[in-house]
Amino acid sequence: MKLDLLLIIVAVGISLPGSEAGVTEEQMWSAGKLMRDVCLPKYPKVTVEVADGIRNGQIPNNKDSNCYINCVLEMMQAIKKGKFQVESSLKQLDVLLPDSYKPEYRQGINNCKDATVGLKNAPNCDPAHALLSCLKSNIKVFVFP
Repeated sequence: MKLDLLLIIVAVGISLPGSEAGVTEEQMWSAGKLMRDVCLPKYPKVTVEVADGIRNGQIPNNKDSNCYINCVLEMMQAIKKGKFQVESSLKQLDVLLPDSYKPEYRQGINNCKDATVGLKNAPNCDPAHALLSCLKSNIKVFVFP
């Protein structure tokens, strides 16, 4: 129930009038913090320091970190059952990112459209790691909650 309420708050907050033109960096980080606050408790082996490292582009490759990344990417509607949701990601970037980030993220999403192909999600959330690593390699101003 608490998760459902949080998702509703995030959805309403990012779909307010004017959000079609993008959000501010402050709004982007606030939405990211909400997603992070939902996913971190699910993976207690992922410390705040590890999550901060992921946010800064240091992406460890282990089950707990990968599944934390998967959780956030699922909340962002970027991945579902280990499959990269390219169209959904392109739509979400219009809602979740400031205008200045959008061209580079569109390019990165298109460059990474095949990043999860052939990877199995269980048991280690490998597609999430592959996708985030690809995006980090293709986007200069890398942002992740």
